Amino acid sequence: MATADWKFSSISHTSKEGVDIISQVTRLNLTPAHSPVRRTGVQVFDMKTTMEPIRISEDTDDTALVPRTSIHRVEADGVSVFYREAGAASAPLVLLLHGFPTSSFQYRELIPRLAQRYRVIAPDLPGFGFTQVPAQRKYKYSFDALARTVLAFTEALQLKRYALYVFDYGAPTGFRLAIADPERITAIVSQNGNAYEEGLGDAWGPIRKYWAVPTAGNREVLREKILTFEGTRWQYTEGVADPDSVAPESYTLDAALLERPGNKDIQLDLFLDYANNVTLYARFQEYFRKSKPPLLAIWGKNDPFFIPPGAEAFRKDLPNAEVQFLDTGHFALETHIDEIAEAINKFFDANGIGRRNGVIF
Repeated sequence: MATADWKFSSISHTSKEGVDIISQVTRLNLTPAHSPVRRTGVQVFDMKTTMEPIRISEDTDDTALVPRTSIHRVEADGVSVFYREAGAASAPLVLLLHGFPTSSFQYRELIPRLAQRYRVIAPDLPGFGFTQVPAQRKYKYSFDALARTVLAFTEALQLKRYALYVFDYGAPTGFRLAIADPERITAIVSQNGNAYEEGLGDAWGPIRKYWAVPTAGNREVLREKILTFEGTRWQYTEGVADPDSVAPESYTLDAALLERPGNKDIQLDLFLDYANNVTLYARFQEYFRKSKPPLLAIWGKNDPFFIPPGAEAFRKDLPNAEVQFLDTGHFALETHIDEIAEAINKFFDANGIGRRNGVIF
């Protein structure tokens, strides 16, 4: 597939800036050292994210402490799953599932905004972020496998019922959990998380070609055009009115982690397996019709991968679904965090999920 299909014609090689940044980041120990993880219980790192007080309103001196985000590991499905958590243990639970090529780091701004009212948990999927998969596990990277690991993760933490926030890869992963046990799911927020063929944009062209003809040559096209610093930055900035407003640590961390030995082949395996998600779309849609979960689709309308018809399509199976569009791209949280957090809180309130006057709903 020609470079132009990915709109990378002007950035066909990694810039010197990108090389310099990645070389600096990859010199760091990106896999945190830790003691062996016990089969039961949770290991908490010494590192914690502590937030400063924030002003509730410009018209008052009142302040509120933003809940601290702690980082943990737990063994689930033979995998050492890294996750972030904030909020009261007794509060309604929200499970955040990230997408490609990022990790729970993408929720660094959303977690504290939700954690004043909810217990918020965001794991790193196998092959992403700081989750560690032992070589002896012989893990086969597929979306079925990712969902099995996340299910085991929820069981290890005894998470019985939760609202899902799904983005990109998090959608087919989370929707598998939903069809396996619909009673677990209290509500769904889909931020550019697709479940309909009409939601697949033209940017899927090279990957569709790989699905149809899974040759080594087509695999290498994806490696060279997508799994690079410039390819990662493009995913973050395409469709954004001011690309410089996107925090560079987002795509720089993702690009650095892609450079770990063997990780690009993991991502290429998942590109190929994504075709199985499309096959499962009909089952996801059947779940929507039968279980009728409250659903908010909040979409970056300029996303080249998951386009607006995918958000609108939820209403075919869920006539009461809320659909909102934002003037941004794929990674909408990078530019519209406040709008998304506000929409989620209003949506949860409207559907009886949240806190009012200290009472948990």
